Amino acid sequence: MARKITMQDMAVMSVQYVQYTFDYYLDSLQKCGLSKVDMWGGAPHYSRLDYNTSMEAAKRIREMRKNIEDRGMKVVMYTPETLGYPYSYSNPDFRLRARTVDYMRNAMDDALEFGTNMVFLNTGCAPRNLPREDGLKRTIDSYRIMADYAEKMGVQLVLEQLQPYESNLCLTLGDVKHIIDAVDSPNLGCCVDLVAMEVAGETLEQFCDTLGDKIQWIHYSDSHHLILGDGDYGKEKLAGWIKLLEDRGYQNCIDLEINDSIYWEDPHTSIARTAEYLRTYVPEK
Repeated sequence: MARKITMQDMAVMSVQYVQYTFDYYLDSLQKCGLSKVDMWGGAPHYSRLDYNTSMEAAKRIREMRKNIEDRGMKVVMYTPETLGYPYSYSNPDFRLRARTVDYMRNAMDDALEFGTNMVFLNTGCAPRNLPREDGLKRTIDSYRIMADYAEKMGVQLVLEQLQPYESNLCLTLGDVKHIIDAVDSPNLGCCVDLVAMEVAGETLEQFCDTLGDKIQWIHYSDSHHLILGDGDYGKEKLAGWIKLLEDRGYQNCIDLEINDSIYWEDPHTSIARTAEYLRTYVPEK
């Protein structure tokens, strides 16, 4: 069923504010007229590793959630940091994989405390000097354990594809479909990262045709995760993706992943300019 996507459907991942406080991030969103929070789970904003017990973590999350909701804002996605050290779903070291799976179980609990049942995943990279197939199998085994917990807790996991410099496991539509099919859980869906999709030479139509309602999140930016209008895509392509999602009945948020270290000094301007550009083809309500 088609629906209209508006500025009220736009979320912003907090990771690009890593060199600022969390309050600064919230202030920035308010100034941009945005209210949907993609809560990046990493220091200095919130890292589960800073808390010895689940009760300590929950207490801190409730404080943060009150601050968010008092501003009329809402957490719509929890994105725990897993792409880099010290996490891996695929490493041959069982202890490292087990620690990562336990961390993700905690992330699901944290997401629910933040008020969302959406938790973000990516595969990371298996050791490139070892057989890729073995790393992929270990990743799928890790995901099955996590999906069992997600089903029990009512959490929706969403898996994105990455670029070749980030991963050797999940780069294409075929990779995403293989992992989702192999895990075989109603609680594992897909995030289409539009930049990774373009790098792979694929289209949003192909993703929609193949995965349908398994597409439950979108990472949206200009090329190379740049400010909208600063990259190579152009307004026709950027607006066309929104129109296609509307026509296909996409129901969730569009996540502004303006995610490059070139914006760390002034993340507010990167989001303000992106929101201003969006308003030329996306209605306010």
